[in-house]
Amino acid sequence: MEIYLVAAEASGDRLGASLMAGLKRKTASVIFRGVGGDAMQAQGLASQYPMSDLAVFGFADVIKGFFRLKRRINETADAIVASKPDAVILIDSFGFSFRVAKRVRERAPKIPIIKYVAPQVWVWRQGRAKAMRPYFDHTLALFPFEPEVHRNLDGPPCTYVGHPVLEELRDLRPNAEESARREQKPPLLVVMPGSRRSELHSLIATFGDAVAALTKTHGPFDLVLPTLPSLEAQVRDAVSSWPIPPKVVVTEAEKFAAMRSARVAIAASGTATLELALARVPHIGAYRVRWWEAAIGRLMVKVKMALLPNILLNEPVVPELLQEDCTAEKIITAVAPLIEQSGARRSQLEAFERIDAILAVPEPPSDRSAAIVLELLAKSRARQP
Repeated sequence: MEIYLVAAEASGDRLGASLMAGLKRKTASVIFRGVGGDAMQAQGLASQYPMSDLAVFGFADVIKGFFRLKRRINETADAIVASKPDAVILIDSFGFSFRVAKRVRERAPKIPIIKYVAPQVWVWRQGRAKAMRPYFDHTLALFPFEPEVHRNLDGPPCTYVGHPVLEELRDLRPNAEESARREQKPPLLVVMPGSRRSELHSLIATFGDAVAALTKTHGPFDLVLPTLPSLEAQVRDAVSSWPIPPKVVVTEAEKFAAMRSARVAIAASGTATLELALARVPHIGAYRVRWWEAAIGRLMVKVKMALLPNILLNEPVVPELLQEDCTAEKIITAVAPLIEQSGARRSQLEAFERIDAILAVPEPPSDRSAAIVLELLAKSRARQP
């Protein structure tokens, strides 16, 4: 069995690696081809080209990398058609995935194509769901409300498989010693300014100013800043001028260890806020993009809240400091009560307790995803003459 997978960024690389591991647990012989990062390569993928070639975020990055992305779309589709895999799994990056799927479907219509990570049509661009239908055979969703949304918008069949962070719960939950550390002084403050270069450029200086001011009023702190190995040099250069340079860590294990002992956190909007909520760490979420990107987003976005814990809970539990609200002063105002035994801190902790039940699945997401892929393959083969 040959599976062709494509991931475009670090989160997709981890998803792809987990799915590959799930497939290997369920079938004796499987070959992987495609594009991925270190995690997928560790599972046996020889990447066709560097995954970093696809790592763009926001309108400006897409415009700047247009010709490179167009070339990679064509190369990827050509490779899929030439190798004739049993299935294609396109992870995250909707724009890239959609264009690859369209080219493959037109030239090799019998190859099953699966989209892993349903596009967030509940946020914006609802027409994407229906547009997918001719080119994707199935969509794997990370959130429990997504299948109904995609069904109502006439998208392809969609199944909730569970968020991958659910497979990390044991790594996120503190033991007795770590729980005690959360109450000790100096408190541990985790700072998470994002996993993309554009996010670092936009947020790390503001986060640094907030930490400096908080240190004067509520410090001292132990500071930990998780990042990716590819961003370590940029991060270390950016934090070298902070009054208290944070401990920069680059592995998942180190990041989760910091969360298990953290008193509070400052994080960029994204998966990090869900990890912090599941680790039961009170935090604030912040984000900022270019003014014109924000203006376009305001015209298109359909949701009232941006942070994943708030969306899942359907209430603004975690402060959202976006665009003009993403300032050091407002971060300080929002974080300060979370350091103390305050009502704001208790409200977050009580709300986070409910997320487990909201995301619950009967089996690990990687196993559920692998089972659906194999089921689709079996149906596809049954239809072959």
